[in-house]
Amino acid sequence: MRRKQLFAVLMAGSMAASLAACGKTDTKKTTAATEKKTEVATTEKKTEVATTEAKTEKATEKETEAATEKETEAATEAKTEEASSEEATEAKTEEVSSEEASSEEASSEDVSAQAETEEESSEVATEAKTEEASNEEVSIEEVSSEEASSEEASSEEVSSEEASSEEASSEEASSEEASSEEASSEEASSEEATEAKTEEASSEEASSEKASSEEASSEEETEAETEEDIDGTGFKIGMVTDVGGVNDGSFNQSAWEGLQRAGEAFGCEVKYIESKGDADYVPNIESFLDEDYDLIVCVGYMMADAVRDAAELYPDQKFAIIDDASNADLDNVTCMMFEQEQASYLVGLAAGYTTESNIVGFVTGAANETMNSFGYGYCAGVLDANPDATILQYNANNFGDASGGKTAVNTMVTKGADVVFHAAGGTGIGVIDGCKENKIWAIGVDSDQSPLAPETILTSALKRVDNACYDATKKTILGTLEGGVETYDLAAGGVDIAPTTDNLSKDVLEKIEDAKKDIIAGDLVVPKNQEEFEEKYGDVYELD
Repeated sequence: MRRKQLFAVLMAGSMAASLAACGKTDTKKTTAATEKKTEVATTEKKTEVATTEAKTEKATEKETEAATEKETEAATEAKTEEASSEEATEAKTEEVSSEEASSEEASSEDVSAQAETEEESSEVATEAKTEEASNEEVSIEEVSSEEASSEEASSEEVSSEEASSEEASSEEASSEEASSEEASSEEASSEEATEAKTEEASSEEASSEKASSEEASSEEETEAETEEDIDGTGFKIGMVTDVGGVNDGSFNQSAWEGLQRAGEAFGCEVKYIESKGDADYVPNIESFLDEDYDLIVCVGYMMADAVRDAAELYPDQKFAIIDDASNADLDNVTCMMFEQEQASYLVGLAAGYTTESNIVGFVTGAANETMNSFGYGYCAGVLDANPDATILQYNANNFGDASGGKTAVNTMVTKGADVVFHAAGGTGIGVIDGCKENKIWAIGVDSDQSPLAPETILTSALKRVDNACYDATKKTILGTLEGGVETYDLAAGGVDIAPTTDNLSKDVLEKIEDAKKDIIAGDLVVPKNQEEFEEKYGDVYELD
């Protein structure tokens, strides 16, 4: 009998587990069968069974609550991961949310089924335990067995729920990972595309720079090769000096040095004829005409009239004249002009910053438009550097009177001058001597005149007449020399201060360099005529 009862208990536990898996239909059949068997059970231990049933239900409730808590935590975790996924990729999250909703719905259905199964299982377990009540020992064993079965069933249900939750989480994580990988892939592709474009742009830029560099190098090489290949054999270039003579240490000497350089470079013949006075201009020009010179260079605006007469009489003859633009209308005359006011401004700064007495001087060989431009630039520089300075001015009206130049300096020294700038050709030689004797500073013109008096020459206003004569010679040989005005300024290297700067302080040199940059950039415009000068400085210049 006990074996039958034990067998019945085991069968009841087995049927309870089967009912949990198979659903309501199998459970009811099993319940009906069990009800028939429980009719043979005694009712003497109903109270103990009821107590056991209460304990079992309480245990089941705790297990159900634990399962529910785990399910809630899993759902919360899934939602948190879902929120993270939404921030990363909104489109992918909608798909994940849909899957999650389906998973939650399925889980909800599972929970309902599990609850019903638990209820029916509980009834079966109670009926089975009632059948066991005839034997207390057996009942205790049955109760233990039922509890174990119930715990196992609950554990299986919870495990199933956790598995479902983990599966959903896994699907979400996979979706997130896929979305992240896709986003990373897209970002990487974008970065690679950007890098590719950057590399391409860099490559193009490098190629452009290389091409520009090669082009520049090619141009330089071509120019160098062209100049080396120039053959001036058979060409004759003649120069007529002004009254200052070829050794005036000024623009006559500079012009001759330029022609000598051209003769050595191109193999052409170069020659000069000095003019002792105005009467020598015409016959000196005719001498070169008679000898069929290819180019006749006339130094100085004072030969303007003589050049016009000869150029009109010999229209096939090439002429070049320095410091004159009045013949620019003639096709066979090249007028080489200089922005001498720019160089004069720079030496004016040097005088204004250097003077200790605040009195400086200026000596010119003539008072005309060309020579006055020297005066305007110089006075402007002095006043910009030293607004309190006084500028003494003298017109020697001669470019070959050295004694007159010295006398002018002596007079200025008695008035307190300690720096004197000259633009007077040969007359300027006397100015330099007078400054040397009086131990004051002299400023040279046209060329670097420091060799004449190294301890006296503060600096010199350069006018690169040598470069102009060299260029005119080259163009004559190449057949490219044209009539009109050719202008040489600071930007083109046509004017500047002398390279010898031993007597200038570092501070003054820096200020001069700053001014040069401003002039070249167009930020500083040096006055070159009376109107421009007086507009800013008033009626300071007296020789116009």
